Amino acid sequence: MHIPDGYLGPQTCAAYFAVMAPLWYGASRMVRRAVPAGRMPFLALAAAFSFVVMMFNIPVPGGSTGHAVGGAVAALALGPWAAMAALTIVVVVQALLFGDGGVTAIGANCFNMAFVMPFTAWYVFRFIAGGAAASSARTVFAAALAGYISINAAALTTALAFGIQPLVATAPDGTPLYAPYGLEVAVAAMAFEHLFFFGFVEAVVTGLVAARLAAAGTPLLAAPGGEERGGRGAEAGNLRGLYAGILFLVFLTPLGLAASGAAWGEWSAGELSAMIGYTPEGLAALEGLWSAPAQGYLAGGWGSAAGAAAGYVVSALAGVAVVTLAARLVARLLPSGG
Repeated sequence: MHIPDGYLGPQTCAAYFAVMAPLWYGASRMVRRAVPAGRMPFLALAAAFSFVVMMFNIPVPGGSTGHAVGGAVAALALGPWAAMAALTIVVVVQALLFGDGGVTAIGANCFNMAFVMPFTAWYVFRFIAGGAAASSARTVFAAALAGYISINAAALTTALAFGIQPLVATAPDGTPLYAPYGLEVAVAAMAFEHLFFFGFVEAVVTGLVAARLAAAGTPLLAAPGGEERGGRGAEAGNLRGLYAGILFLVFLTPLGLAASGAAWGEWSAGELSAMIGYTPEGLAALEGLWSAPAQGYLAGGWGSAAGAAAGYVVSALAGVAVVTLAARLVARLLPSGG
């Protein structure tokens, strides 16, 4: 779901940044009002969790891979506006430090993962959970369903971004300049993977986290009474426990290396050329626009599985540290009004 550089034309990228600019501004205003003061430490936790969970790549039939996003978890724990802030931090760090998603596509990737997904999850959860108790089975089910539907909504908007490129940007000979697959292919491919595989992964992740937070006395902000009890569970001891859980996941991230193959729509120019017989001109021009310092999460070029695993863990640790510090800075600059 991380659109690389070269898959969207400059006009499309500019349009996404134009759409996201007022949304980012809205988030900067709404976080102050919507998030209780005691819940603000979870902004960094949500960003760190999302970063780590996206490192667990899962293979699907056809040779493609994908992962959970954690956008629903962030939305249900913090509200959609704060989740937008957390996921934006993650998307920017992934692009700039690790080359995961293009720098020109930051606006598009934030639209899909930091806007569409959290807001969809929030409203689906509120509709399904109703007035159920925060620790009830209905609430956990609503959280899981919110995860499933929201990642599929984000996949659909991502597919639309890919699929419109052959319609809006072509070479004089009619070949696409950027993403080469039209809507009928892009939507079908993304729908298959997310409806039948990654949606269920996101559902399980979201449901498990919802149950864990309820057991720890930290109700989801989206749950009934969550606003009033928003500060509960943010005590130092509980926060340490949650960070310990994230650290445990960090050392499991090499499991994500077992899945070979790129995610759909995230192929290199060489891989795409081998698939379709040519390299789109615009894609070739933009592919090397940014050289990330830890490209590929330091998993390549080691010559051994142990070296790749070590590089991956180091990247996970560094990524968690950076997104945590960035989220804490954002939380400090945007103090809660609650």
